[in-house]
Amino acid sequence: MKHSYYPFSDIFTKELAAVSAGNPPDIMMNDINTVQQRASKKQAINLSKYVEQDQVKDRFFPELWNTVLYQDEPYALPFNTDTRMMFYNKDDFKAAGLDPEKFPTTWEELDKAAAKLDKKDGNKYTHIGYSPQFNSDWNLLQLNFDHGRNFFDENGKPVVNAPAKAEAMQYILNNAKRLGQSNIDAFKADFGSKQANPFIAGKVSIWTDVTNFYTQIRDYGQNINFGVAPLPESKAGAGHYSVGGGFVIEIPYGSKHPDEAWEFLKYMTDVQAQTYWAQKNFDNVANQEASNNPELQKNPVYKASVDNLAVTKITPNPLNAPDYMNLINPQRDAIMLGEKSVHEGLNQAQADVEKLV
Repeated sequence: MKHSYYPFSDIFTKELAAVSAGNPPDIMMNDINTVQQRASKKQAINLSKYVEQDQVKDRFFPELWNTVLYQDEPYALPFNTDTRMMFYNKDDFKAAGLDPEKFPTTWEELDKAAAKLDKKDGNKYTHIGYSPQFNSDWNLLQLNFDHGRNFFDENGKPVVNAPAKAEAMQYILNNAKRLGQSNIDAFKADFGSKQANPFIAGKVSIWTDVTNFYTQIRDYGQNINFGVAPLPESKAGAGHYSVGGGFVIEIPYGSKHPDEAWEFLKYMTDVQAQTYWAQKNFDNVANQEASNNPELQKNPVYKASVDNLAVTKITPNPLNAPDYMNLINPQRDAIMLGEKSVHEGLNQAQADVEKLV
């Protein structure tokens, strides 16, 4: 067996070139959000006959299974996923007079708690409790505020300027006004990984991240007394919605050995392989039984992440508007820079996406 290394960003380009040339790999791991694009362009094979033959659909979380369907037929199998949660420093909470066992349940409560966690030396912040601009942004909060809905409704109509999305943007702006955008930017300039991560370094009390951020805390912040919680609700009872991504495993169109490739797909998404992957990588996996493995569930972070998958939304790129974020992000940036109001920026983004669709 020969191993060839390619930079991550080059892998997908090389795969598409190989498919076009009629000499594709037999198996490919690919982005969970773009299955429909590849299926519609005949870059991946229809797996319906294999799925029906071996009855594998029920292995997977339903939200993940829906991502592999194009015209109601599967073109991949879900492999792994993730979910955003709130990691918080319990000792910081206790020192600020907050209950370390009770994370804020709404964004309003979170903002009040964060203000108590802030520390200043004159006009300069030495510690920031929380900013939604730290490893997070409006693209995450807008879905949370909007009851799990992303930028398109159930009929495929753009809803970029929905009131809930404007509320999420205003929340971020209010936080920036309280802290000062220059203070937020100064903190972000010093961000790094491992020991230099601001949560691990003790500079930030609340940090948004995916499940396997736990491994960084485990390896580089052994003395941190931390907890993990769902993203807050926009208001009590609205729901703790989160966003996830991940990868699928598929058979490229033109594969010379599709039957053998299917056997590998089936193996890689079965309980044994998925449990092994989760244990070694601390990843959320697509197989429901593997996710609920008793040994994995003993870890409170992993258990919390699996529970959080129930409110985690995957946001596949719409087939008729695959590049829609390239129209939304400039307007988001203009709002954050104060060049446009929330109303102006989101209405322009709405109009731009409507034209694209």
